Amino acid sequence: MTVHETSSPDAVPVQAPRTDNKPATVDKPGPMVKPRSGPDPNRSWFSIGFRVSLGALLAYWLVQAIQHIQSILMLTLLSLVIAVSADPIVRVLTRRGLRRPVAATVVIIGLFLVLGGLSTLFIAPITNEITALVRNIPIWLQQLHDHHSVLGQLEDRYHLTAKAKAQLGTDGGSLVGGLMGAGQLLATTLTGLFTVIILTMYFLAGLPTLKSFGLRFVAGSRRERAEKLTDEILLRTGRYMLANVATSVIAGVATFVWLEIWSVPYPAALGVFVAVMDLIPLVGSTIGGIVVSLVALVVSWPVAIATAVFYIVFRIAEDYLIMPRAMKFAVEVHPLVTILAVLVGGSLLGIIGALLAIPIAVAIGLILDDAVFPGIARR
Repeated sequence: MTVHETSSPDAVPVQAPRTDNKPATVDKPGPMVKPRSGPDPNRSWFSIGFRVSLGALLAYWLVQAIQHIQSILMLTLLSLVIAVSADPIVRVLTRRGLRRPVAATVVIIGLFLVLGGLSTLFIAPITNEITALVRNIPIWLQQLHDHHSVLGQLEDRYHLTAKAKAQLGTDGGSLVGGLMGAGQLLATTLTGLFTVIILTMYFLAGLPTLKSFGLRFVAGSRRERAEKLTDEILLRTGRYMLANVATSVIAGVATFVWLEIWSVPYPAALGVFVAVMDLIPLVGSTIGGIVVSLVALVVSWPVAIATAVFYIVFRIAEDYLIMPRAMKFAVEVHPLVTILAVLVGGSLLGIIGALLAIPIAVAIGLILDDAVFPGIARR
């Protein structure tokens, strides 16, 4: 009897046993295809070119805008330098119980009084020179017509009067333009001075607020560390500027004493001039010494040579004795870094850049020591 096998819908097919020794293969899902990176091939070249051109135009417009407001940026930076320099004095007054706006006002008034007192030293020399010029003009005109005087001989040989009249007659417009330019320069200088005073008052009164606003852009986990680093940078910058002012005062007092000994005219005004020039790193004291040595020529050649030697000796003493002691509590920067920083800062921003060069170098050094080098060492 033959048994017939029947199949039903619920029957599970039984896989026949494998007769070979090969392992069974399991179907695996294929690898996922990553989307193609790079520009979308469907995007037109016109759209890409338009975006690139728009970015270039915006960059060009930004550069032009910065160039137009360059003077305003320089005045703002100068005001910030003055405010940071005077901030240690304001901190001392606030620790004495004064509110910061009141302390800032006291410091600004003090600066006004100091600058006003120093500016009076230049009134007498300028007035005397203008008076002497007005008094000597008729004498010079008379000597031009005297054929036996030096001016008369020069007039006979070069015809200076005729050339001056011809120049004024043919180029009178340039003379008027020159006078208008001088008036515009005076107005611009006064406006810039007023702007610096106002900005310095705002910066000095609101420096903590500005610092807090800037720290809001730092992540919360790093904000406390960034605040300590910022305080240290501001403190060292203020100390550096005060130490620089102290060395400049020493240079001005030494100049005044030397010129008084040798009876060189206007010793107080020249002492203030040397003190102001000494604020400029590297070249300031040298320029001041050259100017004072030239003024000493009105006394005699030996006095002028002695004055030049005095400034050479004083410059050496300032670089190796006065400056290191004054900067000991302020900043610690290698001399090579100082020279390079001053040269780069002076080339980029002029006198303000030279003044800011060393504080910026100190700030970069603090940031490297506090944030960059420890991270590299942990790797």
